[in-house]
Amino acid sequence: MSNWPLSRDDIRRPAYRSLAHGIAAAIGSGELRAGERLPTHRDLAWQLDVSVQTVSRAYEELIRADLVSGEVGRGTFVLPQTQSFDDMPWSEGEDPRQRTDLSLMTPVHLDEMRGAWQRSLARIAAEMPDILVSALRPEEIRHRYRVLATEWLARCGLVVGDRRVTITNGGTPAMYSALSVVAKPGEIIATDPFTSHTLAPAAHQLHIGLRAVSGDERGMSPDALIDAARESQGQIKAVFLLPGGAGPTARVMDRERRMALAEAAAQAGITILESDPLGPLHPRRPPPIASFAPDRTFYVTSMSKVLSPGLRIGFLVAPETHFEASVNRHTSIAWMATPMIAEIAHDWVRSGTADSLLSAHRVELAARNRLARKSLPDTSTGERHGLHRWVPLPERLDESSVVARLHERGIAVTPGARFAVGNGPAAIRVCLGGASRGALERACAEITALLS
Repeated sequence: MSNWPLSRDDIRRPAYRSLAHGIAAAIGSGELRAGERLPTHRDLAWQLDVSVQTVSRAYEELIRADLVSGEVGRGTFVLPQTQSFDDMPWSEGEDPRQRTDLSLMTPVHLDEMRGAWQRSLARIAAEMPDILVSALRPEEIRHRYRVLATEWLARCGLVVGDRRVTITNGGTPAMYSALSVVAKPGEIIATDPFTSHTLAPAAHQLHIGLRAVSGDERGMSPDALIDAARESQGQIKAVFLLPGGAGPTARVMDRERRMALAEAAAQAGITILESDPLGPLHPRRPPPIASFAPDRTFYVTSMSKVLSPGLRIGFLVAPETHFEASVNRHTSIAWMATPMIAEIAHDWVRSGTADSLLSAHRVELAARNRLARKSLPDTSTGERHGLHRWVPLPERLDESSVVARLHERGIAVTPGARFAVGNGPAAIRVCLGGASRGALERACAEITALLS
């Protein structure tokens, strides 16, 4: 699609992705120019006969791609082009039916998922809590689902007790809220050389700088963090960490390094932003960094990466001194979590469905990681229950050519540059959940053949 404005005939499933690519194509072709205001969520939803949530998800993808900016109270505006939308961690390709998509970090689509949704919706329909119909205030959500939050966080290894938790529509708005609390425009966040692909767009929107801090095979170096904070002369306000295996290099940080980084942050006088979207997926992982430094750590986790992509619910635990500020930030950008999704999550935890799906995902991911270890080059890294593997490229190959040649063969992967802060060694990320086992095995063999 490259025609603008889009029509209903231009939208394919999944609708949000089709819509995002259509707008991106219009930006790329010049039909939408820098500074132009996109239609409101509601107007575009009406024009295309899709839901407002579909438009919101499409706009979120465009914001993450740094193609548009969302300004509260003003609207969504096209940014000057700095990169191609095809550089996103997923790629629609010419014909999705002919593509093996290993670019999105998504749970395996288990047969149990559909049944879990159907049973939960039937139970909720039979009971129909009033909050699903009439909730307007964020504190209503926080009060009804506080047990859901504390129980899920306990599965993640974090005991919050009486500490208040903000329930959000997934991890992204939670982390955006935390970022906006800890740093002001012009200040800096320290991070790993390869980090979350959503961090750079969020920092860009908030006018916050990023600085890569070196490390080793165990993760970021505590000494390097202290040195970077000192050299910044107070400009580095926080450090962003992905210790639970969700980072691009798929590393699960050990307990000693987590404790050392907590101590380093305290010594440097900076805040910790701990993003943990995989939560309890790795069964023997150490406790979150937030358990070692609760007074200076914002902890974010969610359920969609480990249970079902449609379960868009997250949890933000803030230091007590910053709780009110984090609530205010979240209220200003997202108001409150969607009651229906929160109720489904509550039902899954209460009924044991969450634990059942979590166990099923662990079993399937263990099998897929065994397959990927055998099929991918020996240099690939990952964890037994991880959702992806990191594949360094030989020096003679560059990421763009590898990604393009795999695309020609119907395989979508993510270039390492999408996660890099500055320049880093060439690599690709290969996700394991988005295809059947057979398709995954064939794609991994194709990747290995290309790299060798």
